[in-house]
Amino acid sequence: MSKLPELRLENIHAGYDKADVLTDVSIRVPPGKITCILGSNGSGKTTLIRTILSLTEPRSGKVWLGDRAITGLPTHLVNGAGIACIPEGRKVFPKMTVRENLYVGAYREKSKAAIRDRLEQVYDIFPRLKERTGQLGGTMSGGEQAMLSIGRGLMAAPQLMLIDEPSLGLSPRFVKETFNVIQRINELGVTVLLVEQNVHQTLAVAHFGYVLMQGRVVAQGDTEQLRANSEVQQAYFG
Repeated sequence: MSKLPELRLENIHAGYDKADVLTDVSIRVPPGKITCILGSNGSGKTTLIRTILSLTEPRSGKVWLGDRAITGLPTHLVNGAGIACIPEGRKVFPKMTVRENLYVGAYREKSKAAIRDRLEQVYDIFPRLKERTGQLGGTMSGGEQAMLSIGRGLMAAPQLMLIDEPSLGLSPRFVKETFNVIQRINELGVTVLLVEQNVHQTLAVAHFGYVLMQGRVVAQGDTEQLRANSEVQQAYFG
């Protein structure tokens, strides 16, 4: 799989109506790595993802994919550039089967052979989805829906996956399983931008990260630097 160019956000200011949410945020997402964004509720994590996907247009600053500015590019073209999003809360289609949910992820692909290959890859990563291929998405457990949401994202054959709060609402067992899957996806060559509150699990899999607090980057570094950072220790480790 060819590597996506580096994703960069430069001096992003963004918000809604008159309220500012992100203030002068700059991050880099290097190809082939897991980069994490840590922050509590209200820190601006979701607005950051919406800005990358052009769902929220920044007041100022730019989003770059390699040497191409993608700020304001229509969302479907951002997706077409190789960026897939696994949304917070999973958002599976409840009245569609597992297989139908997965096919939605490959809606841009015309080759039936390519879709079959991707489906087999997803089933290899998530054998449980193969066992439940005809089950309605809405009748699955939270952990199974998490698998389905990630699998649907993989069906687009993305080069970069934005994964928003994958541990939200999951049991400890499924949290651990989900983070193991994220590592495996990265090992397949997919760049990952992981947005999370679960600092322990996130720092166990990420290569580099940023900490958002009240819409500003207050810390950044590799995982060892973040663990040793005084603000991170105070906020997350007491």
